[in-house]
Amino acid sequence: MARLNNVYIRIRFWGGIPGDEMVRKPGRMYTRTKGKAYCRREYMGGVPANRIVQYDIGNPRGEFPVVMTLIVDETCQIRHTALEAARIAANKHIQKFAGSLGYHLKVRTYPHHVLRENKMATGAGADRVSSGMRRAFGKAIGTAARVKRGQKIMTLRTNTMHFEAAKNALEKGGYKLPSPVRIVIERNDEGA
Repeated sequence: MARLNNVYIRIRFWGGIPGDEMVRKPGRMYTRTKGKAYCRREYMGGVPANRIVQYDIGNPRGEFPVVMTLIVDETCQIRHTALEAARIAANKHIQKFAGSLGYHLKVRTYPHHVLRENKMATGAGADRVSSGMRRAFGKAIGTAARVKRGQKIMTLRTNTMHFEAAKNALEKGGYKLPSPVRIVIERNDEGA
């Protein structure tokens, strides 16, 4: 808390991610697909690491009667940070209800496409410099998964008693993605 003119102001400091000198741009700048995919890493130097920690969570060997999938409704690019946020949100919700062995969550897309940004100068005197080069190539700033309309993003398998919790978990994960999504129940053997 800091005091300014007899008013207390809460100040929050965020150290950021080591290696990130500039502020990350909003995700909506990278949602549209344009041009060919840029994914040949052997020709690039210094592509940032993928943030998705696990692609299979829970109990992958378990037999579960209910299978539901999160599907995107628009063609777009989903950044690796958004995929990880969706995975964390869905996993946290279903784990509360089903426990660590009562479900299997699988992320079904991989961010191959490397995003580039032509960093512009900011600050004093940058107005003369900032015209920059047209159609500049840019530096790698992250990765994204290019998904088509109707493509499966995540699949969640669970027991019938956790049907509603699983649906809510995928819905919470869908809020983190840049495209409208729908949940499709692929299999429900016991008829919930």
